[in-house]
Amino acid sequence: MFEKILDAIKEFDTIIIHRHNNPDGDALGSQIGMREIIQENFPTKTVYTVGDGSKRYGFMEGSVMDEIDDSVYENALAIVLDTSAAALISDDRYKKAQKTVRIDHHIFCEEICDIEVTDTSYESCCGLVTEFAIESGLRLSKLAAKSLYTGMVTDSGRFRYDSTNANTFRLASHLMKAEFDTNEIYAQLYADDFSFIRLRAQFVLKIQFTDKNVAYIYTTKEEAESYEADTFTISRAMVGTMGDIKGVNVWVNFTETENGVLAELRSNKYNINPIAVKYGGGGHAKASGATLKNRDEAMQMLNDLNELGDFEC
Repeated sequence: MFEKILDAIKEFDTIIIHRHNNPDGDALGSQIGMREIIQENFPTKTVYTVGDGSKRYGFMEGSVMDEIDDSVYENALAIVLDTSAAALISDDRYKKAQKTVRIDHHIFCEEICDIEVTDTSYESCCGLVTEFAIESGLRLSKLAAKSLYTGMVTDSGRFRYDSTNANTFRLASHLMKAEFDTNEIYAQLYADDFSFIRLRAQFVLKIQFTDKNVAYIYTTKEEAESYEADTFTISRAMVGTMGDIKGVNVWVNFTETENGVLAELRSNKYNINPIAVKYGGGGHAKASGATLKNRDEAMQMLNDLNELGDFEC
């Protein structure tokens, strides 16, 4: 299914790789991995990675983004990874490229690029990029394999989420042939500073429940500023504090920002994606996000989640 993408890569001497904004491990892992695959197998090509800062995942080797002029997009190929909607792409100059490609594993929202491969059966975009390399007969450097494995680990929840399947382990096994240090990855991902552990404790105390046992946290802009943590940590990293509560099948974390209220929706049982889409967001069946106008709209979303199913304790 990747023949047209491989042909496009062979066609262009300049390739620019994009992904979604506020990158997680999968976005950065697929971006770095794709760059390294192309450079390893087509050394004469010039490859750039662009987008906003890596923040929480700045420990990943090669995660510092390139700064390039608009003129670089002339006669270039732009590859967009791990992104379901155009509005989520970090750096919209991908539109200036001569040809565009997208590889994604989210639920399809809209057509973005000239060539597209979207497959929700993969637990991560890194899994899809790994499949691309295998199917295309391309070599994987140690950095490419390590980056892709990191993304697979983060998007599969350490291989715990139900998106994990036999194919996931087949691809992970292929990557591990590169013999990188997995302990180094896990130490960076899961060894937290005491300040982060204390922040989690504060958020646990903020958890509330609807009458149908939907768990939620609402953080005002003033509260967010008092935590001395970045928005990604407060929004996406803290949604997990509600993930293992017995009897809770749906949970959501709301975070006020200058640009609206960030909503991170999760479920271990129900498809919450349509609710995210209703409010202009997207993602996966059981892990989605959206940016809302204000607190009133956040409470409307919470009500929709509350009516989604019978969440008995």
